[in-house]
Amino acid sequence: MNRLVKLSFLLGLAALLAGCGFHLRQSVALPPSMQHIHLAVNNGGDLQRNLARALRNSGITIEDASGPGIAELVVPVAAFRTQTLSISGGARITEYSVQYTVKFSVADATGNVLLPEQTVQMSREYSYDATNTVGNDAQVEEIQRSLIDDMVQSILFRLQAAARHADAAAAAAGSSKP
Repeated sequence: MNRLVKLSFLLGLAALLAGCGFHLRQSVALPPSMQHIHLAVNNGGDLQRNLARALRNSGITIEDASGPGIAELVVPVAAFRTQTLSISGGARITEYSVQYTVKFSVADATGNVLLPEQTVQMSREYSYDATNTVGNDAQVEEIQRSLIDDMVQSILFRLQAAARHADAAAAAAGSSKP
């Protein structure tokens, strides 16, 4: 009986999750011309590491150098900055915004530009407590990690959309030939 209750609970939970629209993040599907890619990220760091990991998880091979037959993802700008949002009556800062700006472009293995350089900006706001500066630093670091993760997903979605667009354009060009 206990086993039947557990099984029915799990089936009900699975049906509930499927019905609410929740889906696990899937890997990115890229065309054959992007199966080998070189990442050129200014200052490297967590963005390059996380982006490389996400691409590897999708079955993409990360190459150490660019060259013939290798797609290239170039990130010349990946920068954080903070901005004051509000100041209390005692002239103390009470809210900040952490902003993350990334510029990137993508060329496939044949050198065709899939995505011309574009800028993506993300931000998160947080309350600042002047009495707890250690906690504030940890909060900013966590916000930065979160922004990097979100930026990686944004770049992957844009890569996948560009790949679909290129495939559709190639199919349309192929079908219009006599």
